[in-house]
Amino acid sequence: MLDSHAMTDNYPRGTICIEDLEIGMSRHLRKQITDRDIELFAEVSTDRNPVHLDDAYARDTIFEGRIAHGMLTAGLISAVIGEQLPGHGTVYLGQSLKFMAPVRPGDVVLAEVSVTAIDHSRRRVTLETRCSVGDTVVLKGEALVLAPSRKFD
Repeated sequence: MLDSHAMTDNYPRGTICIEDLEIGMSRHLRKQITDRDIELFAEVSTDRNPVHLDDAYARDTIFEGRIAHGMLTAGLISAVIGEQLPGHGTVYLGQSLKFMAPVRPGDVVLAEVSVTAIDHSRRRVTLETRCSVGDTVVLKGEALVLAPSRKFD
C-alpha cells in the first residue's frame, strides 16, 4: 500500500516553455486516493454528498459503496498541467471532462496529460487528459492552456 501522501512515478516539477513543447509529449502522476483526501475535498468544496462520506448511505446507491468526488480526480489532471506539462506559469483556459467510472477510497489513480496541438502565435496548447485506475479509464477530456514562454519572462 502506498503512503497516504505518496505520488510515485512522477516527473520532476517545473516548467516546459512553449518553445520546447512537442506534439505527443506527455507527463503523468500516480496518487492513491485516501479517506483523508475525500474528507478534505468535501471540506474545501463544501460538497458533503453522503455518497462520498457515509458508508451505509453509499452502499444503497448505484455505486454500492463510497466514491471520491469526480472533481477530486480531475484535480490530479490540474496537478500534472500546473506542475509538469507545461508546468509552472501555465494558465488554464478550459477543460472538458467525461466521468467514465467511479474512483474509490484506496484506488491508485494514474493521471496523464499529452500534447495534441500547439498554437505558437497565441501560446495555446491543447492537451488530451485522462485518469485511470488499473486498466479502467475513469475520466477523460481535453484541456486548453496558455503555456509559459521564454519571450515573456
